[in-house]
Amino acid sequence: MTVDKVHVDLGSRSYDVEIGQGLIHEAGTRIAAIFGARRAAIVTDATVAPLHLESLQAALEQAGITAEALVLPAGEATKNWADLGRTVEWLLGQKIERKDIVIAFGGGVIGDLVGFASAILRRGVRFVQIPTTLLSQVDSSVGGKTGINSPQGKNLIGAFHQPTLVLADIDVLDTLTPRDFLSGYGEVAKYGLLGDESFFRWLEKNGPALARDPALRAEAVRHSVAMKAGIVQRDETEQGERALLNLGHTFGHALESATGYSDRLLHGEGVAIGCTLAFDLSARMGLCAQEAPSRVAAHFAAMGMPSRISDIPGDLADDEALIALMGQDKKVQDGKLRFILARGIGEAFVTDEVDFDQLRAVLRESRG
Repeated sequence: MTVDKVHVDLGSRSYDVEIGQGLIHEAGTRIAAIFGARRAAIVTDATVAPLHLESLQAALEQAGITAEALVLPAGEATKNWADLGRTVEWLLGQKIERKDIVIAFGGGVIGDLVGFASAILRRGVRFVQIPTTLLSQVDSSVGGKTGINSPQGKNLIGAFHQPTLVLADIDVLDTLTPRDFLSGYGEVAKYGLLGDESFFRWLEKNGPALARDPALRAEAVRHSVAMKAGIVQRDETEQGERALLNLGHTFGHALESATGYSDRLLHGEGVAIGCTLAFDLSARMGLCAQEAPSRVAAHFAAMGMPSRISDIPGDLADDEALIALMGQDKKVQDGKLRFILARGIGEAFVTDEVDFDQLRAVLRESRG
């Protein structure tokens, strides 16, 4: 398989996202060709390390790059002050300087935390994203959003800090559990739902085969990254259009918070439920046809993914508590909660004009 490149054009902060098979084994030569660096610091997690760390270190060594590694606990709970501080102090202990490279080697949690650590270390050092999950390959590794969670909400503490290179190795996705793969698929489907109905139709046809077909996987990642790159180039710091990338996230982040960022609900599962709720609310408000939310829910069901609040195991906070959690979301502006709604599949838009009685009705129905 050839390596696809998507260029993220941000002037002096521009970079390439490279997508293909076997890129971990080529990471050393690709990083050395761009940076000429001879030292790197890898931060990864306890799930990725036993599977892939040795291969990455060997590839770096072959290119003359020495690399020590810090292994953090796996899971969303790692995106906290304590592990951020641990990471920064370790990087300082490694004497990482601006001419060196920090490598975020893992899923979205590692990418967000390590990107934030790189942003604040010595007021900004270069870092490379090597995302190891479908979710991080199509979403969190691209665009420069970095951060950690707070008890008040998800990703409320962070900075914009663009990577200098992203290497998305399609082969690594073979080691994901089916549930983790599908969690990432929630973000893939989001791109079609927010701005490309033809891509959503392609997913309806090919989605069930992605897990076993590398070529289809690569195309899904490439298309998703290209869509995100285009939006980021036009609105890097989310002053307008980039907010569309949060389709499903106002609902999803509230549900993640309500479940304690635990494995009861993975991020992409929350996005899938959130996208369905966003289309349900849009239809209830008369913004889109009733067929649209049915089509969204049917596709997630065909993929074996949750699409309703009732699909989340265990007890959950009541509707008023969920709405309060939405009020902590970063999408609140001037005290008003902004939602990403849709006039149809591929036609998302941002609004703060939502009838909260209709919102409560949608949440109530999703529990039934």
